[in-house]
Amino acid sequence: MKRIILCPNPKRDFRFEITEKVKNLLEALGAQPTVCLIDDLSGDVLKRGEALITFGGDGTILHAARKAADYSLPILGVNLGKKGFIAELEKDRLDLIGNIVLGSFRIEERLMLNVSVMRKGEKVLSDCALNDVIVGGMARIINLSVCGDGQKMLDFSGDGVVFATPTGSTAYSLSAGGPLVEPDSECIVVTPICPHALSAKPYVLNSSRTVSAEVGELGRKIAYISTDGSMPLYLESGDIITVTRSERTARLIKLTDKSFYERVSEKLGDRS
Repeated sequence: MKRIILCPNPKRDFRFEITEKVKNLLEALGAQPTVCLIDDLSGDVLKRGEALITFGGDGTILHAARKAADYSLPILGVNLGKKGFIAELEKDRLDLIGNIVLGSFRIEERLMLNVSVMRKGEKVLSDCALNDVIVGGMARIINLSVCGDGQKMLDFSGDGVVFATPTGSTAYSLSAGGPLVEPDSECIVVTPICPHALSAKPYVLNSSRTVSAEVGELGRKIAYISTDGSMPLYLESGDIITVTRSERTARLIKLTDKSFYERVSEKLGDRS
């Protein structure tokens, strides 16, 4: 691969020192890197690239992945954040990036989710997520009715619900009591957030399921939906959120042989 897009988050790579270092490394190997800030990433830029490297945290990867999926562009994440669970490399292993030019890497396909919100027969949101879709209340509990293929699964009041991919199972879903799922699995994880019902337990569903949630009467309460940490859309009573497997996937470049178990221990393990 020669045409490689370098996509720094300026809040993480403040002086673009890491980005410049990688740019020089790639040019020395005969590649043609292009630098584009994460907020400026567009279709015109993406369709001219063969691979994309992000410099930032997992949020940077999620932002880029949602755009790159339309072009089947493989992504490598360099972690300049805190946990960096999705990122493949830490900044002390930049030497491995040259393997992209040499073709010495593999690609891991990650499941993504489509999400829509219907309000009184009108679609008010259509989006996709690599990590999760969060439906929540603002400082107040809300009532939700969750169905799988039209069959009621959960009917509860609580802080909300997380619909997560296997990739997103290590994020908010895990904090809310959901399971750890191997990232290359094909399933949808449904995790209630602080439910006021002992029967409201997490579900791991076949990825072919259509999962929906209806928002109960809100009154003066405020509810919202957010995909991959994006700006929230405020919900109304009776809104119906539908989540399905997307036909698009995130294609993540893998340069190391680090297992999922090693990554869990490294990123989530207790440290004394």
